[in-house]
Amino acid sequence: MPPSHERQITLLALVAGLPALVVAVVLLWTGDFAPRVQWTLAIALVVFSLSCAMALRERVIRPLQTLSNMLAAIREQDYSLRARRSSPEDALGLAMLELNSLMNELRERRLGALEATALLQRVMGEIDVAVLAFDDAGALRLVNASGERLLGQSAGRLLGRRADELGLAGCLSGDAPRLIELHVGGTAGRWELRRGGFRQGGRPHQFVLLADVSRALREEERLAWQRLIRVLGHEINNSLTPIRSIADRLQHLLGRSPPEGELRDDLDRGLGVIASRSEGLSRFLASYTRLARLPPPRFGPVNVPEWVQRTVRLETRMVIEVIPGPDVTLHADGDQLDQLLINLIANAVDAAAATDGGVRVRWSSTGGGFALVVEDDGPGLPDSANLFVPFFTTKPGGTGIGLVLSRQIAEAHGGRLALINRTGGRGCEARLTLRRQHQP
Repeated sequence: MPPSHERQITLLALVAGLPALVVAVVLLWTGDFAPRVQWTLAIALVVFSLSCAMALRERVIRPLQTLSNMLAAIREQDYSLRARRSSPEDALGLAMLELNSLMNELRERRLGALEATALLQRVMGEIDVAVLAFDDAGALRLVNASGERLLGQSAGRLLGRRADELGLAGCLSGDAPRLIELHVGGTAGRWELRRGGFRQGGRPHQFVLLADVSRALREEERLAWQRLIRVLGHEINNSLTPIRSIADRLQHLLGRSPPEGELRDDLDRGLGVIASRSEGLSRFLASYTRLARLPPPRFGPVNVPEWVQRTVRLETRMVIEVIPGPDVTLHADGDQLDQLLINLIANAVDAAAATDGGVRVRWSSTGGGFALVVEDDGPGLPDSANLFVPFFTTKPGGTGIGLVLSRQIAEAHGGRLALINRTGGRGCEARLTLRRQHQP
């Protein structure tokens, strides 16, 4: 086994000074010197030679050790070390200077990469597009906050699961971009699918982008309904005003000179119908006008347990079971959330009353998401296609705006509202999902 580099340097330093040392000792011992002087000078020469050899060893080995430590720090991505005596005046100083410059550049690049990664993570967390990445085996390796909300679970439960388990197998094949129908995480809608590929760790991956186009379509639909409501309200109110005025005038004239017999009864009955229907139509239009005049949310802290308990106490037809959840606080409009939950509970009670069932309210919070569920033991949803269509109602005397208004409130808060039939029993559940926004 060859000697180590340090030992070779030491031996070479000793060998380099050995001839001069031998000559000096020979001259010393052959000269006319006293024995004491000879031994003293000989020992001094040997000590001086060894000292020079060790000093030379340190001058050669110490910079190499510094270089080794700095290279190890680079391998460990620690760019805080710096070499001393870095100067362009000599070869070693120039090498140290270049190594320090390399350390500074790597440190700046690392800080830039960390800042870019933090920005990317912030953007992925804030954008309203689901971003998912799958490896070559179809297992989920990356999901952002919108993807968690879409799938209704936290990243800890999603990562590692296969696309077919998540109901997303169709997203990894076929044409892209394209529009698809998805029924995942208790929600259904139309999504724009975009897909691409990348490599990580030498393995091919696919990323999937899912943008909800249902919300944009519903917004256009809502604006169309608002325009229609404004036009209808204007025209109908213009007609109702003179009708009510004429009916009141006729009622007044009948009171001054009432006719006799059946004619009086027919006139009273006819004018009563006109007045009643005019008033009913005015209330009907006033209800739909609320859809066109919903103000933007005024955000503030809303404590969820207090909000739920306060709202369920307003329902007097039956006792609502509250299943306690985490003590979380939302940044939302408390008045609008009250109206939303009142509508959901009222619909659930109407459904449960038909089967003598019950109604339950529960909520959960995972990561940056919040979900509230109102479930009933009613007959379920016979047809969910028209649930959120204005004017559509299955209840006698209903106006058909409760669910539309509730979904409008949910989406104004950046959330979603979905109604689906229960899988574990009879009835349906209304699921509200919101983002847990932090107060500014």
